[in-house]
Amino acid sequence: MSRSTRTIAAEAGVGNSDLAQLIARAHTFLDRVEAALPAVPTPIDWHAAVAFRWRKSNGRGWLQPVPRPSQIRLSNLKGVERQRKIMEQNTRQFVEGLPANNVLLTGARGTGKSSLIKAMLNQYAPRGLRLIEVDKSELVDLGEITDLIEGRPERFIIFCDDLSFDEGDASYKALKVALDGSVNAASENSVIYATSNRRHLLPEYMHENLEYKHVGEEIHPGESAEEKISLSERFGIWLSFYPFDQDEYLAIVEHWLKHFGFSAPEVAAARADALTWTIERGSRSGRVAWQFARDRAGKLGKSPSAGTSRRAPR
Repeated sequence: MSRSTRTIAAEAGVGNSDLAQLIARAHTFLDRVEAALPAVPTPIDWHAAVAFRWRKSNGRGWLQPVPRPSQIRLSNLKGVERQRKIMEQNTRQFVEGLPANNVLLTGARGTGKSSLIKAMLNQYAPRGLRLIEVDKSELVDLGEITDLIEGRPERFIIFCDDLSFDEGDASYKALKVALDGSVNAASENSVIYATSNRRHLLPEYMHENLEYKHVGEEIHPGESAEEKISLSERFGIWLSFYPFDQDEYLAIVEHWLKHFGFSAPEVAAARADALTWTIERGSRSGRVAWQFARDRAGKLGKSPSAGTSRRAPR
């Protein structure tokens, strides 16, 4: 202990052991205070990755690089050619600095909504496209995220996966503001791409149908429905995804089996098992096709060729 500390302790009638205890408690208190305070943000290494996740702890948010993003390619996506064409056109415009829209992808689960966005990143990352994934619970930080990327030369997709809201959800309002409701102009180097199983992102109830009114020959929705539509309307492009029929499902199974190195006769021999698999799962989708191919490849000791994606379509 320093001399001044000893002097103060002596004048206060505090012994060495008591003083040591006080100092230890003070250190413990300071450690707790420091842990509760927001840490000094570390500089972002924009060259560390092409994809980032927004993370938050102790009230501080930061961009976490994703070292191994999904490697799914546009060529891996089957049965969604129309949606792919529209997404690719919009993303190309965005990367080239031309006007582009926010996009909402809705519909059946496992049909490639999220995979299409990830494939866009892989297609255009060499031209400066980047992706930031934001969880629904962190949508209130969208303003902070756009501030971080303001003025950057890269072009950013803000990716919100499996988006839906409950009544009164605060993040719902934050997304509305980020899309079209702020006094600030929309960021020129970012777009929002979101996926959802709900077209209007909010739960819809039977009693809301009673609010619809006839005005002349037209039908007008009530206030509750208008409020729900107003959020999805802020996305300039809506893309709907539908369940695959049997032929489409089998075509996707064939694609993934070939991805794992199966020959044409082996693919043909797998058709009956692929149909049984989808009946047991109660769904025909790209994800289910991938899971079947992965299961069969594992049982037969086959692996995908080097450099191909091992991630499931979503």
